[in-house]
Amino acid sequence: MKRLCSAAAFEREPIEKESSMSKPLDTGAVKALRAAADMGVELCLANPGTTELAFVEALDAVPEIRSVLGLFEGVCTGAADGYGRMAGKPALTLLHLGPGFANGIANLHNARRARSPIVNLIGDQASWHLEHDAPLTSDIDSLANPVSHWVRTSASPRDLDGDMRDAIAAASGPPTGVSTLIVPADHQFRSSQEGDGAAGDTYAPALSSNALDVDRVAERVRGANQIGLLLGGNALRLEGVRAAGRIAQATGASCVAETFPARWERGAGLPVVDRLPYFPEQAQEALAKFDLVVIAGAKTPVAFFGYEGIDSVLVEEERVACLAEPFDDAAGALEALADALGAKALDTADAPPPAAPDPSAGLDPMAIGTVVAHALPENAIVMEEGATSSLPFYLLSNGAAPHTILTLTGGAIGQGMPCATGAALACPDRKVVNLQADGSGMYTLQSLWTQAREGLDVVTLVCSNRAYRILQVEFGRTGNVEPGPKARALTNLDEPELDWVALAKGLGVPGVRIETTEALQKEFARALAEPGPQLLELMI
Repeated sequence: MKRLCSAAAFEREPIEKESSMSKPLDTGAVKALRAAADMGVELCLANPGTTELAFVEALDAVPEIRSVLGLFEGVCTGAADGYGRMAGKPALTLLHLGPGFANGIANLHNARRARSPIVNLIGDQASWHLEHDAPLTSDIDSLANPVSHWVRTSASPRDLDGDMRDAIAAASGPPTGVSTLIVPADHQFRSSQEGDGAAGDTYAPALSSNALDVDRVAERVRGANQIGLLLGGNALRLEGVRAAGRIAQATGASCVAETFPARWERGAGLPVVDRLPYFPEQAQEALAKFDLVVIAGAKTPVAFFGYEGIDSVLVEEERVACLAEPFDDAAGALEALADALGAKALDTADAPPPAAPDPSAGLDPMAIGTVVAHALPENAIVMEEGATSSLPFYLLSNGAAPHTILTLTGGAIGQGMPCATGAALACPDRKVVNLQADGSGMYTLQSLWTQAREGLDVVTLVCSNRAYRILQVEFGRTGNVEPGPKARALTNLDEPELDWVALAKGLGVPGVRIETTEALQKEFARALAEPGPQLLELMI
């Protein structure tokens, strides 16, 4: 019988809830988190609500899992992405029902493109309450499926141990990716002995590959004059870059990274790898010089958007040889190709070290790139969401100290600060530098609070041009060089101007406003030397 909205019902409710919320030691939530710890999970990035309180309480019973609070769900999911890229294993996110999960979907879109291992843990309404369609009730499955390669709703408390293990296994791969486990609130707080133990079907996409066999690719390489190696996936890790360097050394091939790699090892001692340009005309021009493009771990390049008169696919099929798909072991395939070509051990001629900055130069993207490349400490992690301001850094940092690059894989802005946060959680012994645009930074600036609370070693450089500059560039590409007042208002961030130093201070992070290259040199060196989060607002 459905409850009536009566005074008696309201008077009874606290007693009923206290009874149903009795807390056995072997709750479904505790068993699930213990299963996660058993499988090596060490981090839970949480923005919980009422339907996740049993998991919140259970975290105290599982000390192996560190809990970190994010003030916005997009911070949690973006940090899980950065953590997964650097740790090579999943963190948990703990999110509140469908709306809370929806707040994190943009960065899960990015994580899916990065093929990052993540396990989303989402509380749902109590199973007996779902039918009443309470205000926060929603179709979580429909929200989860587009950004997950494994989704399951818990059937009973007894299933939660196995559900968690399946979720972690699916996220860890192969292939790696995003798993989403939806758990009704009553399954979390009830005894893990309750239920029939009938787990749902495990779903993980099968690996499929259109890659050619190594011998055939080697044959095509031998018959080509100008060869491009387009690298993605683990082809941009150390082993892959070195194997690509062997091939380039033996054949004269050029190495090119996909435009938005999930993780890219660069710097002194490694072969130089260029980056495929963002704009399609420039990408087509970069690829046009090759009569053969060998793809290893990347997708066939396509334009980021559709433009009239420009082909969506940027290189013709007949010029492509697919050595390894994004989910394949591209580094291993490159090693095999190098061996098939008889390539000798790598003898890399280092790129020259970055030039020293000119303190008297005006503060612009070139000056910023020069300062950062020159001062970058060895083994740093650079999370790049600087958009129009970051390009010079790539051009100037080939010979910088060895470092790791993380990029905006899916194009959903607001990834930079959370991803840097997750990278710092994964690698507390490495300095993290976040090259950040001001417009995209405003999407997830709450990340600074988490960095301050956890004492994370992140230096954020906000390139403050007070505009959505990429949109202004795109206006120009359409021929609209003089947008009207409404269009200008929707691409400018100057009325009022953002005050990043004040914003950072309000979130617990010390900040400095910088207007000259000389000041940037000084303050960047100071920020790198000091522990904990720092923010530099660069007025360009």
